[in-house]
Amino acid sequence: MATLKHCSRAILLCLILQTLFNLSLAYRVSHDGRAITIDGERKILLSGSIHYPRSTPGMWPDLIKKAKEGGLDAIETYVFWNAHEPLRRQYDFTGNLDLIRFIKTIQDQGLYVILRIGPYVCAEWNYGGFPVWLHNMPGIEELRTTNKVFMNEMQNFTTLIVDMAKKEKLFASQGGPIILAQIENEYGNVMSDYGDAGKSYINWCAKMATSLDIGVPWIMCQESDAPSPMINTCNGFYCDQFTPNNPNSPKIWTENWTGWFKSWGGKDPKRTAEDLAFAVARFFQFGGTVQNYYMYHGGTNFGRTSGGPYLTTSYDYDAPIDEYGHLNQPKWGHLRELHKLLKSMEKTLTYGNVTNTDYGNSVSATVYATEEGSSCFLANENQSEDSTITFQGSSYNLPAWSVSILPDCKTEEFNTAKVNTQTNVKVKRPNQAGNDQAPLQWKWRPEMINDFVVRGKGHFALNTLIDQKSTNDVSDYLWYMTNADLKDDDPILSGSSNMTLRINSSGQVLHAYVNGNYVDSQWTKYGASNDLFERPVKLTRGKNQISLLSATVGLQNYGSKFDMVPNGIPGPVLLVGRAGDETIIKDLSSHKWTYKVGLYGLDDKKFYNAKAANSERGWSSKNVPLNRRMTWYKTTFEAPLENDPVVLNLQGMGKGFAWVNGYNLGRYWPTYLAEEDGCSTESCDYRGPYDSNKCAYNCGNPSQIWYHVPRSWLKDGENTLVLFEEFGGNPSQINFQTVVVGTACGQAHENKTMELTCHGRRISEIKYASFGDPQGDCGAFKKGSCEAEIDVLPLIEKQCVGKKSCSVEASEANLGATSCATGTVKRLVVEALC
Repeated sequence: MATLKHCSRAILLCLILQTLFNLSLAYRVSHDGRAITIDGERKILLSGSIHYPRSTPGMWPDLIKKAKEGGLDAIETYVFWNAHEPLRRQYDFTGNLDLIRFIKTIQDQGLYVILRIGPYVCAEWNYGGFPVWLHNMPGIEELRTTNKVFMNEMQNFTTLIVDMAKKEKLFASQGGPIILAQIENEYGNVMSDYGDAGKSYINWCAKMATSLDIGVPWIMCQESDAPSPMINTCNGFYCDQFTPNNPNSPKIWTENWTGWFKSWGGKDPKRTAEDLAFAVARFFQFGGTVQNYYMYHGGTNFGRTSGGPYLTTSYDYDAPIDEYGHLNQPKWGHLRELHKLLKSMEKTLTYGNVTNTDYGNSVSATVYATEEGSSCFLANENQSEDSTITFQGSSYNLPAWSVSILPDCKTEEFNTAKVNTQTNVKVKRPNQAGNDQAPLQWKWRPEMINDFVVRGKGHFALNTLIDQKSTNDVSDYLWYMTNADLKDDDPILSGSSNMTLRINSSGQVLHAYVNGNYVDSQWTKYGASNDLFERPVKLTRGKNQISLLSATVGLQNYGSKFDMVPNGIPGPVLLVGRAGDETIIKDLSSHKWTYKVGLYGLDDKKFYNAKAANSERGWSSKNVPLNRRMTWYKTTFEAPLENDPVVLNLQGMGKGFAWVNGYNLGRYWPTYLAEEDGCSTESCDYRGPYDSNKCAYNCGNPSQIWYHVPRSWLKDGENTLVLFEEFGGNPSQINFQTVVVGTACGQAHENKTMELTCHGRRISEIKYASFGDPQGDCGAFKKGSCEAEIDVLPLIEKQCVGKKSCSVEASEANLGATSCATGTVKRLVVEALC
């Protein structure tokens, strides 16, 4: 008995000591009207969005390392409900869904976490992150409103995530990295459409979140009347004019859109480094203290995760780190320089007294002053005219649409329009592994469709057309099958020589078959929510099998009551006959419809999972067909050498899915070309407000032909690629390549240092170098009105060729005098091959 007492006391003592140790690690996160405070100190916080399911655990450490090197303090991520709970109460936190591992990886790098639980996320993610089974629960009419069934499910998932984080001691109040959490998402954009129920719902969200007692502040983005103690925050391309609804709330920018997403048939949007830096500088000029880039790394919509509908598999977003994990230069480096400066001014910006001066013509100055010193912003919002002002006795030139930052209110250390960072031009290089210079060797098999297009066999039947969401979105594909049994006296037969099949669809992809024969296919584009399909058909007396295959391309993710938008074939489905001037209509909508969810080859992953992919049963290498609909293809390949990112070129294919070693790379659709008009013909002018239609490229070309294959999904030796081709394509052009930096163009304004690197490779050649006022962009530089009196190219070659990196001071003392007139803005530019 005495021994047991001693053991109990020892255990109790250990628990007490463990609790005291945990408390010693904890730090207090709070806020006032000026900033987020950590242990009582106001902070400038720079954050970037990296979504864990849009990359892989193998990529996470490098992405987070590059974010830290880029000057970030925190990583922000949403939590994706439908990925974690695909079936009710069946959870998945494995692989790239391992949220806890992701947060701990961030913690290992010494960064904070902003956890946006939502659990509605938008994010161009399928159904905005909601599991579709939620929509189908009894008692739910709408999501995101006052509805007990919905709120119970939302609270269950939110509590699950909070409890998981608490268990691993991941909140700052426990010594962990999570300093802010978010409930709901952009609800203020749609709340008015839900009336009083919407207001009641958002109040409930606040109370529910607060009750979870996480020990760090909660935020609500785009919620102008966020209930206390929620902090409302701003999303957008610019948030400098945003004011929180509570004087005790700091100015937080949860989404600074670094670029924009891309749709099938859409152009490639680009946002310049100059404009992005301008937006950030303006935000901090006017009192901002927490800013998050959406996205800092966009990544890839693997599998069926993209929303829209009609959003591409690539989610590159023109972010500072590109889809594959390369630095997007000059954006990453230009922002890094800005971050260093802002962090050096942290105390002044968060504690200083503020004075604003308007110079007219959209020029302003802001001074932050403390007893220790002052920091200043000089801004020129004019979209076309540069300006020269006298400030505190000194003259400063301000390019149009730029901000100069003077950390001591004397010396300009940074101007948003003056980029002193290299530009990277990335290229694709062929796979050098094994015999992969030779074309891939293909095998094929057909998708089994006769049961559906000839016999109309399915899993269940109803006397109505159903919304495709009713099948819980377990597949893109749903067969709708019915019989049109035409008697001799059926009036529709009088117009049989001129008959059409007319289908009102939801705007997703539709394939139509009649009596086993393919009729046609139709689809729309991003932003369309309905479509009318009408094609000539030939029907006969007796039974006629009508089979329609609906294929979703992601479910809508945003908008008021987006969850109610129809999917599949809402109908009506009509046979339309014409006899002379008479039109005869036969409505099939209320006929008996038989349904089959998915495709034969997708059922139980029978054609593409790792085990099935290694099976040769049913596959043939003879007479591999080209441009055949509903066809499976399979080949093997060796992983490309070295460690550069791998991409799959699917030029020549139609539309479908691709799997490597059983991992779903996402939807492919290289035949969907970007619209012809609206692209920039010259380099983008950073001046003036940005929107997603400004600075667009790639008109008339495939929206996406390159598909990311994460290195961690490849293995030594033989790898397997499986394709399901929906439209018909030619696999002979398919190949694997690697993405590398092929050209690096350094630049530095006068008296700055040009830094040049080939990111691990050696600089092999200097193609161009000029010090003066050279014109043009990387790859197309040319002499301006003046340059150095001596040829600087040999000097640069001596400094850089054969090295992995080099640096050169851009000054007349180093490079010689120039022929430039007084007042000319001089810079050094260099184009190097890697």
